[in-house]
Amino acid sequence: MGSGVWVYIDHFKGNGLAASWEAMSVAKSVASQLDTSVTVLVFGHQIDELVSEAALYVSDTIIVCDDHTMEDFRVEAYGALTAKLYQNYEPHIILLPATTRGRDLSAFLSIDLGVAVVTDCTDVNIDEGCTQVMRPVYAGILNASISLDNFHPQIISLRPRAFPKVEECDGTAEIIEGAPVLSESEIMVKVLDYAASDYDVSLADANIVVSGGRGVGGPDGFDPVRELASVLGASVGASRAAVDSGWIAYDHQVGQTGKTVSPDLYIACGISGAIQHQAGMRTSKIIVAINKDVEAPIMKLAHYGIVADLFDFLPIFTAELKSRFEK
Repeated sequence: MGSGVWVYIDHFKGNGLAASWEAMSVAKSVASQLDTSVTVLVFGHQIDELVSEAALYVSDTIIVCDDHTMEDFRVEAYGALTAKLYQNYEPHIILLPATTRGRDLSAFLSIDLGVAVVTDCTDVNIDEGCTQVMRPVYAGILNASISLDNFHPQIISLRPRAFPKVEECDGTAEIIEGAPVLSESEIMVKVLDYAASDYDVSLADANIVVSGGRGVGGPDGFDPVRELASVLGASVGASRAAVDSGWIAYDHQVGQTGKTVSPDLYIACGISGAIQHQAGMRTSKIIVAINKDVEAPIMKLAHYGIVADLFDFLPIFTAELKSRFEK
């Protein structure tokens, strides 16, 4: 069995995702408990600044592959390289953020290396040399504690915003240059361009999310939701009912079939709180529910419940916040 903890840095065009630095924090904690080293994987093209940023947080090793074939994330190229590196070094644990790209890569590695992957974990610890992870199950109602004693390597994806950001450290990391495994002609997927979204959505990394549900009544009903979100510097979310009704784009959907969020503050406006929606937001640190129905399921989950018509309450609440922020 090999040793060492690896962590993959997910980024878009050289900008590291917050979930990557959270994953690095977990890597350092686990490595400390195992008395082993941390190796950071940074792949891309023209990524000197990203490598320098990663070097602020780790004093062991950074494996860098800077090549034009790695400019865009393509799981064939990234997966082949990671699998090849694993064969060379045989790390004990491979950690990835449970982002879109991280989930894709973890699944590829699981198939290629012939081991299971434990996804969307919210806790990782070492107990008497055995890796113990925790992940939500049954739509987030329960947490499952899983022992990975007989797995090698142990591939674990980590839920964004479930862990603290890594702290800077002293020391200088060793930089190892890696070479791509696949040539451009061997990679089937070609990225032609990126289309900007019509919506300003960044739910996964949002500190505050303001969501609307069936209770907003229609597309125009999201106007007070968006206004509150604007004042708070929040992202706008939605329930599946609102998305299925065509009132807002799917990019905003929070829940079992949408995005999973863990903000510091989640404000649910006119959302009943079906179990599928709760699965995507129940790990929020503070939940505020605004609903006319005191018996709505969301009220039992909320830390603060406001029994009111959202169209009466939100304008007053937003105006009060504006006045306080302007002082």
